[in-house]
Amino acid sequence: MRLNAAVVVLLTGLVAATYGFGIYLFAQLVPDMQASLGFGLSYVGNITASAQLGFLLCAMLAVWLTPKIGGGNVIVASGTICALALLLIPLSSNIIVVGVLLIVLAGTAATVFVPMVDIISRVVAYRYRGLAMGLVSSGTSYGVAVNSLLVPLYAPQGEWRSIWWMVGLLTLAVAVMALATFKRTDLLGRSVSTTAVRSAGTVAVPSLRSELIRPWVLLIWSMNFLIGLSTFPFQTYLSSYLRVELGFDVQYTAQVWALIGIVGMVAGLVVGWLSDRIGLRAAMCLVYGCVVMAALLFVISPTGYWPLVAAVLFSIAFYPIFGLIPAYVSKLASSSAMAVSIFGIANVMQGTGGILGNYGAGLLTVHNGSFAGIYAVISVVGVLLIVLTLKLPREASEPVATGMAIEG
Repeated sequence: MRLNAAVVVLLTGLVAATYGFGIYLFAQLVPDMQASLGFGLSYVGNITASAQLGFLLCAMLAVWLTPKIGGGNVIVASGTICALALLLIPLSSNIIVVGVLLIVLAGTAATVFVPMVDIISRVVAYRYRGLAMGLVSSGTSYGVAVNSLLVPLYAPQGEWRSIWWMVGLLTLAVAVMALATFKRTDLLGRSVSTTAVRSAGTVAVPSLRSELIRPWVLLIWSMNFLIGLSTFPFQTYLSSYLRVELGFDVQYTAQVWALIGIVGMVAGLVVGWLSDRIGLRAAMCLVYGCVVMAALLFVISPTGYWPLVAAVLFSIAFYPIFGLIPAYVSKLASSSAMAVSIFGIANVMQGTGGILGNYGAGLLTVHNGSFAGIYAVISVVGVLLIVLTLKLPREASEPVATGMAIEG
């Protein structure tokens, strides 16, 4: 049990590194790196868009690679590549090379997160998967917290390269610990269910295809698309809405973002714990309801302290969302290999929704002359997510007899 808990903690650390560092750290260091490397804001936009594309491609790569070599190997290799990319950034003065490394970092986020369904299915007891994935999904906020501690200490002195060195070494240490722990828990090979599926040859193919088009799977993919379509634009245009249209100052906007980060550090764990008691569907309805209320506050009453309340509500929803979906998939999929396939495609759908959501939200703002329309649409999408969640089948209170390996 202690080793299984250590696996979950290390997975959280790798999510903190691959999601929390990379693009998130780059966003905080843009002014300092601009002054040193000499690039424009248009380049920042190009890198961000390219990183999203890299994430999508690597999510598909993870779906293909995980059954072949095992989720543990994919995760350890991704963590190591992430560490090397972080360590190479401060060594380069070429912004093109830095851009490529940032795209690699975005890709490692996908190749770490997608196989986690396989690992969680193998080491976490069925009834605790919501809690485990809730903790893992909060990893991003821990990485951002580390960034927020290091940037004020080193960036003002022009030592932005030192920050990349530190997070790179930290990530390398986590990857090494993950390698050692995965070896002790026999997580570096393919799962039993994956091997069985592959050894069945052509007999397993019709089963795979039939399971991937089951109604609940199609619902999950639709929900992930809508999650990207709504939550990504919520954040993308938040600062612009607060400062440009509503007239809040920089300090107030920083408080809003700080609340999102601070609440996010515990939201995934708390909502994950709650989901193991009230059910994953009920927890999903709760977080989507929070998205609806947060968006409506920005439409109906975006004054005074209400944006701060909206920030808390959004944070309660945003980080747990990325733990509840994989936990649900791990409980309903017939094998860990099938869970990886379903969740990998779900990540592609989510990224696609995010790209289209950001683009469409920009067009809507230009057409309406206000950011409020974005949040009105987000509230409608949130209601639709609740409706789709209620159509999902209930997860069983205990695992059914399948090929999925489950350990207490």
